[in-house]
Amino acid sequence: MKLPVILFLLAALIPVFFGKVRSAPFWLTLQALALGWSGAAAHETLAGHALIALLELLTVRALLAPWLLRRAIRRHGGPNLDLMPSNLFTWAAAAALIVLAFEFGSPAMSDPQALTLGAIAATVAVALLLLSTNRAAPSQLVALMFMENALALFESLLAEPWPGPVHAALSTVYLLTVAVGSGLIGATGDKPLPAALPLAEDGA
Repeated sequence: MKLPVILFLLAALIPVFFGKVRSAPFWLTLQALALGWSGAAAHETLAGHALIALLELLTVRALLAPWLLRRAIRRHGGPNLDLMPSNLFTWAAAAALIVLAFEFGSPAMSDPQALTLGAIAATVAVALLLLSTNRAAPSQLVALMFMENALALFESLLAEPWPGPVHAALSTVYLLTVAVGSGLIGATGDKPLPAALPLAEDGA
């Protein structure tokens, strides 16, 4: 159970520190595969709701959503910048948030689910930091998708999975978020604002 959570955590933290915008779809696919691995490991047999949830992860989060994001980034045409600005201040803030996130699970470190709780908190924390430090539309959409995947990982902490309608609603919201965000990013493109407005002519 720990290996898929560690894989998810690495796929959430490495791109924030070292990843570029165009590599984000790969890391999102890796997160989804880790989520599927974690969900499959939590069930002795895959049937009914568990099987549907696994198929949703592989179809929507591992394939469709990264494909939409990749297409939007290509249509946007912006430079392949870092997801999070590479400077000492943001790196120190990210490291501090990760440490604080795992402190939430420190009272229950004997619980095997403490690592999952820490991974969820760390992913949400760095995603919020990414939203606050990078104003580029593709990076902000990636941060939202990271938080959505952290919410999906939270389901593994529940004694019983979310009911089918709740799971379907969350999946629909995730897909709509990606589709609308990707559409907006692809439609705007890399169009810089003019440096200055022309002065009105005298007598106009």
